[in-house]
Amino acid sequence: MTSLDKTTNRAAVYAEPGTTKIEIQELPIPQPAAGEILSIFRRQIGGHEGVGEVVAVGEGVRSVPTGSKVGIKYTADACLNCENCLIGGESSCTSAKISGYMTPGTFQQFCITSAQYATPIPDSLDLAEAAPLMCGGVSVYAGLKRSGMQIGDWVVVSGAGGGLGHLAIQYARAMGAWVVAIDAGSKEKFCRELGADEFVDFAKFDDDNSLAHHIQSVTRGGAKVALICAASGKAYSQAPHWLRFRGCVVALGIPSESVGQVVSIFQFVSLELRLIGVKTGSRLEVMECLDIAARGLVKTKLQLRKLEELESVFHEMHGGNTVGRVVLDLR
Repeated sequence: MTSLDKTTNRAAVYAEPGTTKIEIQELPIPQPAAGEILSIFRRQIGGHEGVGEVVAVGEGVRSVPTGSKVGIKYTADACLNCENCLIGGESSCTSAKISGYMTPGTFQQFCITSAQYATPIPDSLDLAEAAPLMCGGVSVYAGLKRSGMQIGDWVVVSGAGGGLGHLAIQYARAMGAWVVAIDAGSKEKFCRELGADEFVDFAKFDDDNSLAHHIQSVTRGGAKVALICAASGKAYSQAPHWLRFRGCVVALGIPSESVGQVVSIFQFVSLELRLIGVKTGSRLEVMECLDIAARGLVKTKLQLRKLEELESVFHEMHGGNTVGRVVLDLR
């Protein structure tokens, strides 16, 4: 079915902003203005990452023909000319449009987006598997790339069985790293099947020191990178103790509680550690992460769910009851 066959756009609307209460509404199908494209979103995940097929283009659009498969990222559009954009920080563009926040997001069948900022999806990638890479996948890939990780380094992934973590295991392995996965014991089989070389059930350790000693032991002196995918303040306070000299803590998960000082400045100085924050990736980084997936080195583990189930999905996520990613099928 194309845009010519439909008269309305089924969308999930936040009934009470600030909560997860959802209403499914039938809205008019928007029409693309100059420089924009209209995509029919057959499958997507979240409000700020999704993929679909271009069904209409606005005036002046030449680079993205109808029928193209494209993705929408956390940043739906950026100026590409400010200082942040010029150094690859498009998600922090001074005039960025954030999907699902500053501009209508991807919880709808038809979505308007910038033609110059939409991401082409490789033909070999399944749309459902590509959707989570538009934010989750590119974020973990960018974190690993910016960490300075090299082939043969050890990477610790905290929250390894979740939506970000399960992709982080695979990208780290594809980039030549050895991986220690940290999560609840129930996720060990899942993480090892993804390629984790070692698995650590954090609940089996009585204190931070014993956990740190174990990780230092299995990595033969400490990891080079600690990728924090879990939204846990405790993970941030523990992570520097997992690292070797000049290791790097990569901050991705955002704790609801205040983390405060991660660790003593003395430890950071004495081991010459680094702490970097990664919001998401650039246009170049998303193309690189899609290419790795298109080569079959990364596979999104997902559940396909209907738009009407979105509120239930939110509750499952908050309860920590999801494995991998949930993808919305909007057909």
